[in-house]
Amino acid sequence: MENSNLLKKIKASYPLIAVVIVAVVIRLLPHPPNMAPVGGLALFCGAKLQRKHAILVTLMVLLLSDLFLGWHDTMIFVYGSFVFTVIIGSLLIKKYSSIKAVSAVFVSSILFYLITNFGVWLVGDLYPKTAQGLMQAYILAIPFFKNSLLGDFVYTLCFFKGYQLLGSLNLDKLNLLKAKR
Repeated sequence: MENSNLLKKIKASYPLIAVVIVAVVIRLLPHPPNMAPVGGLALFCGAKLQRKHAILVTLMVLLLSDLFLGWHDTMIFVYGSFVFTVIIGSLLIKKYSSIKAVSAVFVSSILFYLITNFGVWLVGDLYPKTAQGLMQAYILAIPFFKNSLLGDFVYTLCFFKGYQLLGSLNLDKLNLLKAKR
């Protein structure tokens, strides 16, 4: 009986596993700067998983893809901003609506922009450590913010709708390993 329950749990997690694999692969593919799936994934995981698991999955996607993309001095700011994005996503699950989802994308994208560009200013050598230098960092990052916002909208929609579609499929009927007799 326990094996049956375990198999049901594993089958139920197929859509989530697919989402994680897709997120890592998409992040590794060439894309415009900051138009990556992690913001959408973090919102999705926050809405669909327990908070600790949502944070773990999001950080795992970042770590796995960063093994190939490389490390940088502002990673703590990037990873931290996505933890906040998971928390924002977890607020969606209480009473989901399209308006809340759109609001969550805007808030999380703005938060990512503010936190990561503060990090670039704080630990980097590109800008003077003055209020004017901080403003310059934010102003010069606006094109990246536009890409982040667009990517977050697109990927949030894709993850939620893709998960919904995968969840609606009857995987037992789609078992392609069984030969027709």
